[in-house]
Amino acid sequence: MKANRRLERLLRLDPAECRERLRALSEEERRELRWHWRLWARPEQLPPAGDWRTWLIMAGRGFGKTRAGAEWVRALADADPAARIALVTASLGEARAVMVEGESGLLAICPPGREPSFEPSLRRLTWPNGAQATLYSAQEPESLRGPQHSHAWCDEIAKWENANGRAERAWDNLQLGLRLGEQPRLVATTTPRAVPLLRRLLKDEAIAVSHGPTAHNADNLPARFLRDMRRAYGRSLLARQELDGELIADLPGALWTRGLIEECRETAAASPPVRTVIGVDPPASARGDACGIVVCALGEDGVARLLADASVPRPSPERWARAVARAARVWQADRVVAEANQGGAMVASLLRAADVALPLMLVHAGRGKSARAEPVAALYEAGRVRHCGPFPALEDELCGLTAGGGYEGPGRSPDRADALVWALTELMLKRRTEPRVVMA
Repeated sequence: MKANRRLERLLRLDPAECRERLRALSEEERRELRWHWRLWARPEQLPPAGDWRTWLIMAGRGFGKTRAGAEWVRALADADPAARIALVTASLGEARAVMVEGESGLLAICPPGREPSFEPSLRRLTWPNGAQATLYSAQEPESLRGPQHSHAWCDEIAKWENANGRAERAWDNLQLGLRLGEQPRLVATTTPRAVPLLRRLLKDEAIAVSHGPTAHNADNLPARFLRDMRRAYGRSLLARQELDGELIADLPGALWTRGLIEECRETAAASPPVRTVIGVDPPASARGDACGIVVCALGEDGVARLLADASVPRPSPERWARAVARAARVWQADRVVAEANQGGAMVASLLRAADVALPLMLVHAGRGKSARAEPVAALYEAGRVRHCGPFPALEDELCGLTAGGGYEGPGRSPDRADALVWALTELMLKRRTEPRVVMA
């Protein structure tokens, strides 16, 4: 459009002259300003120069990654009626809710009259000029085997489930089908997590990478949100990853690595539970650390699963006891296993006061945290534990435990990780005496 060409020229002017020219714009051009992304975008939200095939935007939450990906797709569709674009994310529900219908999704950012039509049953967007985009789920890698595309936008690739290498298979199938047009290209937007797919991409020197923290988008975020997040998380590993967009590497000698945890993840329990145990690591004082409260179940398939992290930060004794009792009722726990090193009688009385019928077992730590955790980490290595969903705070603590007794994770103590270790030890590592017939 003629208006678009004039607005593009504004980008090459110095600020004073740009303001002068803006005053002289026609009414049509002023209306177009709102939709002219290059005028409003920050440099790291715009495609980099050079002959790249993959552009990775790895940044903190609220940085504007989704908007950058959607605007890139819109520009492609507007410029090329033959564009065939794949939109891939963790699930079809997320693709629709975020990439298509979200506040920064494709329907919201297109000017009136130029937005695509959306056919949910066909998972397809069609622009007025004929360009098309199709939604795919990374949970179904085989759905990307066969279709051809000229471009692709992959959202939150660090969230893609990688059980049995699913995330990497989805990526590879997409790459093999990216063969239409003169210059096939792909944009991946994500908050960083040290998962195998993201680590693999960052080793490729041909990939163009943009970084940035949440704070770079401060003008478009509530000031209270930024303040509250910093107050709550400070410079913790979680803040560095989720707010600063920093990829947290594995510690030398860590008992758990992020790649190992990702390999053990599933979206929902694949087997019914036969036993459910709640592990509890009580705080030493009311002003101390969190109370670790973790729910684990042993499935009919012999695999243990982490179902919930109900931990409570800096609670009063009554509050954490009520949280344990509530979790036991919600998950219909067979047993609550609580560490009693900080006063067994007090722990028992608090929990009994919260729920008289609580099936309680007190345990005492005779070894250090890492020594207790090592056999549990071995269960992960053997594929005998699954995480049903993401548990970032707990997983940060697991990855901070190192062989030899060290802890270099967030907080002063791995309360959530301790609770997990107690629960899995009870479920998987306790020897159970079975009845047997003794022959005379």
